[in-house]
Amino acid sequence: MAVTVETLEKLERRITLTLAAADINSEVELRLKKLARTVKADGFRPGKVPMSVVTQRYGYSVQYEVMNDKLGEAFSAAANEAQLRVAGAPKIAQKDESPEGQMAFDATFEVYPEVKIGDLAAADVERVVSEVTEEAIDKTVDILRKQRRSFAQRAAADVAGEGDRVSIDFEGKLDGEPFAGGKAEGFQFIIGEGQMLEAFEKAVRGMKAGDSKTFPLAFPEDYHGKDVAGKEADFLVTVKKIETQHLPEVNEAFAKSLGIADASVEGLRADIKKNLEREVKFRVLARNKGAVMDALVAAAELDVPNALIAGETERMVAAAREDLKKRGVKDADKAPIPEEIFRPQAERRVRLGLVVGELVRSNNLQAKPEQLQAHIEELAQSYEKPAEVVRWYLSDRNRLAEVEAVVVENNVTDFVLAKAKISDKALPFDELMAQQAN
Repeated sequence: MAVTVETLEKLERRITLTLAAADINSEVELRLKKLARTVKADGFRPGKVPMSVVTQRYGYSVQYEVMNDKLGEAFSAAANEAQLRVAGAPKIAQKDESPEGQMAFDATFEVYPEVKIGDLAAADVERVVSEVTEEAIDKTVDILRKQRRSFAQRAAADVAGEGDRVSIDFEGKLDGEPFAGGKAEGFQFIIGEGQMLEAFEKAVRGMKAGDSKTFPLAFPEDYHGKDVAGKEADFLVTVKKIETQHLPEVNEAFAKSLGIADASVEGLRADIKKNLEREVKFRVLARNKGAVMDALVAAAELDVPNALIAGETERMVAAAREDLKKRGVKDADKAPIPEEIFRPQAERRVRLGLVVGELVRSNNLQAKPEQLQAHIEELAQSYEKPAEVVRWYLSDRNRLAEVEAVVVENNVTDFVLAKAKISDKALPFDELMAQQAN
C-alpha cells in the first residue's frame, strides 16, 4: 500500500499510520502469557498466577509497550517505503476517527533538507600562515630555563628589584575595612613577571627585608574580583624575604637535563624548533579550518530541522551541567540553565554539520585508512613513547572516531581552499600562540 506523505511547512511532514486492533490485542495477550510464566504474586506459586491477576497488574504497561513497538515498526516501514530521511523522532497522536477494526494515528515529523552549496570559487577565505623564528626559539629556551631556575636569599641590605622573588605579608582595606582575598602571609611572587598588579609591584620595588609600607592601589574596572573592581584600596605590605634567581646556563648539561638525544645546544634548539613547528601547524590549521567553515555556511542554502537543533541544544545543556558538576557546584542537576542561550550555537553546529556532510558525500572526502594512520602518528610524536600512543588510539573505536572526524574536517578544509579565492595573511608567531586554538 502506497504511503501518502503530506507536506505541512518547509521540512515538516505528516503520514497516517494504521494498526489492526486484532494484531495489538493478540500481541498483548501473547506477552502477558509469557510474563505469567515468571511473575510472582502472594498466595500463588511462580508460574501459577491466574491470567486475570496478571492482566490486572500488567495489562496497561504491556499494552503501552506493544503500542509503542508497533507504531515504531509501522513508522519505520512507512518512512522507508516513502524514501524519507527522517530528522529526529516523530510526534505521534491518535486520530479521533479510525476505520472499523483499526487504530489510526498521525505521525508528524521533519525530514533532512536538501543542501545547496554555492560556487566555492566565489568564496573569499583568509588563510593565515606563520613560521617559527629564531626569536621564538630563544623565548622557549628562556621559558625552559625559568622552569629550572633556583633561588638564593639576598643580603639584608639588598633591595628588591626586577626578577627577585619576594615573600611578603599584606593586608588591603576598602574605606578602612578588610575585604575578602585582600590579606595573605608569606605570599611569594617574582617582580616583573606580571603576577601582581603593576602598582603593587612598583610599591615593593626598592624595599628591603623587614621593611613595611602603606600605599594606595586602584583596582582596574575590569578586575576579576568584582567586589573591588574600579575601587581604591589601601595596602600595608611587609617584606619578609628577598631572593635572587639563578638561571641555568644554556650548555650541553642543560640540553642533557631536558632529555635531548643530541645533548648539545644545537640539538636542543633543533628539538624546540621541531616541537614549535608541530604546534604552529595545528594552530594554523585550526584557524584556517574555522575560516573555511564560515565560508561554507555562507555559501550554503538549506532549512535546518528544528528537531536537530533541539537535540543539539539538549546535549549542550547536559554538557554545561556536567561542567558545573566537575567544578563542584552544588545541585548542578537542578541549576537553571536557559536553553535559549545555547540555541544560536546549536543551530550553527547543526547547519554546519549538514553542509559538511553533503560536501563529504558529494566529493568523496571520507577519511582514508592511511590518513588516519598518518594523523595518529603525527599526534603521537609529541609524546615520550609514540608507539604506545599509536596503540592507544588504534585500540578504541571511540578514539578512532574522533580522529576520523578531524581528518574529514581537514579534507574538507583542503578541498575548499583549493577552490576558493584565497588571501594569505602572515600571522606573527607570538600572536598565533596567544590565541586559543579552536
